[in-house]
Amino acid sequence: MTGSHQRIGFIGVGRMGANMARRLKEEGFHLTSVFDIHHPAARALAAELHLEAAQRPAEVAKASSLIFTVVSDDQAMPVIFAENDGTSLLAHAQDRLFINCATLSPDIHLEIERLVAGRGGTCLEASMAGSIIQARQGTLYLMCGGKPETFAQARAVLDVLGKTVRYIGPTGEAAKVKALVNMVMNSNTAALAEGLGLGAALGVDLTLLREVFSQTGAASRVLETDGEDMQQRAHDCYFSAAHAAKDSAIALGLAKTVGLSLPVAQATLDQYRCLIELGKGDLDKSAVSELTFKDRLGSCHEIV
Repeated sequence: MTGSHQRIGFIGVGRMGANMARRLKEEGFHLTSVFDIHHPAARALAAELHLEAAQRPAEVAKASSLIFTVVSDDQAMPVIFAENDGTSLLAHAQDRLFINCATLSPDIHLEIERLVAGRGGTCLEASMAGSIIQARQGTLYLMCGGKPETFAQARAVLDVLGKTVRYIGPTGEAAKVKALVNMVMNSNTAALAEGLGLGAALGVDLTLLREVFSQTGAASRVLETDGEDMQQRAHDCYFSAAHAAKDSAIALGLAKTVGLSLPVAQATLDQYRCLIELGKGDLDKSAVSELTFKDRLGSCHEIV
């Protein structure tokens, strides 16, 4: 049990946020309250961990000295950090530390830092690599951006959540690196789906094929995490197709700002957007294989 002098609250208690909260509570940290736009999720976790289920983000900030935000996208952040809104986190930003963990555009991190600093608080981005299991076990890979002194202030808490906690640079820099991590991961996932889909169509034993992949240049972390799931059509969500599309889009947006064309990343994004159009965005990213196996959904082009 490590404990902490910080009073910790959570905004966003979905798959990742809830397991991070469980990890900190288990390690003896003082958690105060949780908020989620999906109120039943917040109430359930609050009951489990004996916390308050806040009705508004401001209530979490008021009760806490350190607030984790683990929300899904760029659109959520301006709402929970809304200016001139007594229900937002900015209502009680003075002397608070906000650790923002979602994969967001760098500009959003910079804007939130500006707003929080204007109210006397501090921000740190702590972009996460890993999934539900890593969040629960405290073995995430955390890429952090912000002022060095803010990173030092947050380090004791972050070390309980991450096996690797790495300072990347000023605000926005960690978001750039995380976008690139997920862009490459998503492209690897789509390529693996095509390899296994073609293998199946050719009559190759997929268990054998995965073993050969693992021992050759086709090996990847994605093969370890998603290969069997693709073969077995087991797409329980650890990292959704919708989030894969969102993150690849962030990276492609960054590429556009520097005049680069990334055709592989664009093709991958198109595949994940196809899954979303088919109503499969809530499935795990491994479900991209449903588009590459002949006896499954087929491609969006075929369906149209």
